[in-house]
Amino acid sequence: MTILHQIDPIALQLPQIGPFQPSVHWYGVMYLLAFASAWLLGRARIRAGRLPGVDEEAFGDLLFYGILGVILGGRIGYVLFYATGELLADPLMLFKVWDGGMSFHGGLLGVLVAAWLWSRRQRLHFFDVMDFVAPLVPLGLGLGRIGNYIGAELWGKYTQAGWGVVFPTDPVFRGWSAERLQAEFAAGALDQFARHPSQLYQAFLEGVVMFVLVWGFSRQPRRRYAVSGLFALLYGVFRFLVEFVRVPDADLGYLAFGWLTMGQVLSIPLIALGLFLLWRSRTAPVLLPLVPATARVD
Repeated sequence: MTILHQIDPIALQLPQIGPFQPSVHWYGVMYLLAFASAWLLGRARIRAGRLPGVDEEAFGDLLFYGILGVILGGRIGYVLFYATGELLADPLMLFKVWDGGMSFHGGLLGVLVAAWLWSRRQRLHFFDVMDFVAPLVPLGLGLGRIGNYIGAELWGKYTQAGWGVVFPTDPVFRGWSAERLQAEFAAGALDQFARHPSQLYQAFLEGVVMFVLVWGFSRQPRRRYAVSGLFALLYGVFRFLVEFVRVPDADLGYLAFGWLTMGQVLSIPLIALGLFLLWRSRTAPVLLPLVPATARVD
């Protein structure tokens, strides 16, 4: 079955302010839902004592640090990994977040730095904090990929199999009106341009599957490094696989062998890190839950 993508990326059009026409995009809404899901899941784990010595107020600080890490790291990572040429031509594009462009790997580095700073401040072991944070992330990743799909960006290659999604943002439709697209699609003339909805593949793998596996694994106390290792391994493997059907960034293309993408290059260290952390966890201590006094029932 072939689907014509017709979702408006703007969720809410706000009243015009002078020459500006502010609006709320679905991608931004997905980010808000992602942070909300992390807050709700994290609060439940704090109340269950899964990060001993940390109450809900301290967790709120950790979440704030994490949000800054995601936004700053994600944007800087995108510019450095995928848009270096644009940055050299226009250094101010680093701040043009409204034009889009966020990198998971950059966001991950940002979160790691933020968590390290917070851990030092709280005098906690860095990987105890990361093992606590890892199960909170997958749902947000899935929501972000749904935002990519709604925005008709980061789509996959042509399926060449009579099924997939026809994206109006495809360069072959440049200059086409919405009426012409709908008419040609209804006539079956656009089936050859149907693409893999790689955003939804990633939403399912990174969001649903990773959440079920990582959250389920972390429900019981595990040895230090194990939960973080499982998260890194799963994300690296899933991202590496989906890249085979995802269109590489236009500015970079394939880096080697006619198939290796920047996303795969950045995922290889994650896979290696995940395997190392799982190996390292074999002799590490187990962090046992300790319910905060404020969460106990008299």
